[in-house]
Amino acid sequence: MALPGSDVSEFKVIQPTPSFPPPLRIVIATRESRLALWQAEHVKARLEGLYPGCAVELLGMTTRGDQILDRPLAKVGGKGLFVKELETALLDGRADIAVHSMKDVPMVLDEAFSLACISAREVPLDAFVSNRYASLDDLPPGGVVGTSSLRRESQIHARYPYLAVTSLRGNLDTRLRKLDEGQYDAIILAAAGLTRLGLGERVRATLSAEDSLPAAGQGALGIEILAGRADLAAWLAPLNDPATAACVQAERAVSRALAGSCEVPLGAYGVVEGDELWLRAFVALPDGSQVVRAERRGPASDPEALGLAVVADLRGEGADAVLAALG
Repeated sequence: MALPGSDVSEFKVIQPTPSFPPPLRIVIATRESRLALWQAEHVKARLEGLYPGCAVELLGMTTRGDQILDRPLAKVGGKGLFVKELETALLDGRADIAVHSMKDVPMVLDEAFSLACISAREVPLDAFVSNRYASLDDLPPGGVVGTSSLRRESQIHARYPYLAVTSLRGNLDTRLRKLDEGQYDAIILAAAGLTRLGLGERVRATLSAEDSLPAAGQGALGIEILAGRADLAAWLAPLNDPATAACVQAERAVSRALAGSCEVPLGAYGVVEGDELWLRAFVALPDGSQVVRAERRGPASDPEALGLAVVADLRGEGADAVLAALG
């Protein structure tokens, strides 16, 4: 059975049945960055709590996204660089599941794979980190802000055209080190990663969604499996958080429909309020000179439809012209 209102091309959750006895061993493929390992360990602990007799192991891997650090991600292949090696481990049987930050998962999955579940979301907003300034408003003209995201860059340029925004690559510790070395006056990071690694004290300010609309899936963890592994889908079902899954599905519907990638400055952010889902989205030029926004509320039970309705609104406001300008 699919998640309520889910896109069955991505989400194939099967409820546990007597046909699937408790698992004896599950191997998790994970990147080897400190944050990725935290995420994998988090899922490992959840699974061990659900299935005390199961041996849960980690298979650490280095992806191309971790290896290529001298060029912006948008220029070297985008989000797929962080998942390809993990998917290969699923295909050849070295691993059973792969744990991803949902914002790093390509918007279109190969048909061989599916997202078994999406766990409860951490704070999905962006964080302002600086050793000298309390907020973006405090930065002087020419102040240097580091970010790896065209989405963040476009929004900073739109609100603070007098600031310099430069590329910032590397894992979380590397980015903080570059800030501490004085290469930047401030950097913008996902608040979730800092929180998960116990680095919340580095956050000088959390940017509101109005100031920096998050990326699709930001702050949420997804677990990927081979599409045919009904046993794994059943074992993982208790880890799914329906509200988070609805938000992420709506957000990904927007990004998928607009060919969202690291090359497109695009944000999408959903919030469940009771039975209703509030979805906001934007698409922009990297320099912030054009920003098209839209928002809608609709039933949380049909997030895909809400996402596509917001896409229609964005197109009505000129999103296609912005996308065309991006080439």
